[in-house]
Parts: sequence; C-alpha cells; structure tokens
Amino acid sequence: MASRSTPAVPIALAIAGSDPSGGAGIQADLKAFAALGVHGLSVVTALTAQNTQGVFGVRPTEVAFVAEQIDVLLRDLRPAATKTGMLASQAILEIIVAKIREYSLRPLVVDPVLAASAGGMLLEAAALNVLRRDLLPLATVVTPNLPEAMVLSGRVVESLADMREAARAIHALGSQTVVVKGGHLSGDADAVDVLFDGGEIVELRRARFATLHTHGTGCTFASAIAAGLALGLSIPAAVDRAKELITEAVRHGLPIGYGHGPANGMAILYERAGYLPGPDTYDPFSG
Repeated sequence: MASRSTPAVPIALAIAGSDPSGGAGIQADLKAFAALGVHGLSVVTALTAQNTQGVFGVRPTEVAFVAEQIDVLLRDLRPAATKTGMLASQAILEIIVAKIREYSLRPLVVDPVLAASAGGMLLEAAALNVLRRDLLPLATVVTPNLPEAMVLSGRVVESLADMREAARAIHALGSQTVVVKGGHLSGDADAVDVLFDGGEIVELRRARFATLHTHGTGCTFASAIAAGLALGLSIPAAVDRAKELITEAVRHGLPIGYGHGPANGMAILYERAGYLPGPDTYDPFSG
C-alpha cells in the first residue's frame, strides 16, 4: 500500500446525525468546515425525519455500521480534528468512545446534543451517564447550551454567574475546555458565551439578533471550532473564530419553511463574494 500522503487541505471529521432539512447535523457540520477552508468527512449516527418545525422521527444507525464507517475512513484519511454531535443511543455512544480511543482522535470537540431546539430528544436518557463518564474526559472542547449545561452540571443555569459555575462543574468532569453557550440567556443585549479551561473565565461577546432563524447554531459553532483546530489554531483562537462565524450565520439566517429557519453557516463566504441572501432572493449567481 502506498504511504499516506500529506493532505492538500486540513481534514476534519464530523460524527453526527443527518438533518434532511439541511439546517443542522452533518449537513451543518460540512458547511461550517467548508466555510473555513477545511475538507469534511462524515460518519452518520442516525437518520432523522425533520424540518424547520420539528423532529418527527429518528432512526439510529446500526452500531456495527457506525464502526465500519469510521474504520474505512481512517484506513485512508486522517482527520486533523474531530467533532461529535448527535449520538442517538448508548450503544452508538459507547462505540464512538471506543473508536476515539482506538484512533486517538484528537483534538476532539464534543457538542453534547441532548435534544433538538425545535423539539425531540436526540440522545437516549440511559446514555447520559456514559456521555459524562466516558466521552467528556476525552474532549478538547465541549460546547453545551444552557439546557445541556444544566443537565451536565446538575444545577440551574439562568444567569451569567450560573454559566460560570456550570462551566467549572462541567470542566471537573474531565474536558480540557468548556464553552457554555449563552444563546438562550435572556436579559443580555449581547450573545455571551463563557469559556473555562481550568484557569480564568473568559467571556466571548458578540451582537445578539432578534430572529427565529437559528436552527443548527450548535452544530455549526462546534464544527467551526473543530475546523479552527484542524487549521492549527489555539483553542481560544479557534473558539473566537467560531464565534465570529456563528454570529454572521445568525445575522444572515435563512427565512425558509414554516418554523425556525437555519442559521446560514456559509454567510462569511457570501460576504467575501459580495453577496448576502435576503428574504426574497437566494440565488448567489444572480445579477
């Protein structure tokens, strides 16, 4: 067999579920990777039936096939960073943990997806202990939103002070860095995230936008961090770049469907091209 060649571009791997509406999951992951100049690989842990209005069905991938996807990919391609999202079941979570250890998949960004923002549980309740005990200690960065931070930390998270304490509690579970996302935080004019790596607390602030079109923000943010790490950025720099990407994605969210439209993970590419989609025009090649 020929020796492994140095990739022409950095490679990142997303391990997550599929969202056929294109707003979240693997589809959002790959868009975030591409927006930052990283080639994306994907391992699908579940199929979902969902749209902008909610999740209507989930079909976890057969565990052996999840393992086969990873094995086949990594015989040929080596990601410079890995991101996990929806893992669906305890059995899938356990095989993912085993494969992360087997292949030393670092750096690792864990988006601890527990439920969809539009409704619907995306991780079996029985798998939560495995996530806390086995997956979080492997994480370079873990990115819970406020509801996820409450579950993982076992405490109420309703204020910026609560976010700081939750970050400390989750960090104690073994993750190298915790970013508690403040998108659900009310009463703050900014969108504030809290980063904690065992040293000082760092707040990341950007403009907050009043919009319904935020579907897939968690997936996009975590994948953008993984892309930054694949590019060789430090953890703080990767998180800051991801914060910038997700801010623009929300600013230019796509008003499609009858529910919560997707954040636009490709917005920074549209900006560079001098084109920004609006509510009545979506064709980047027009005029």
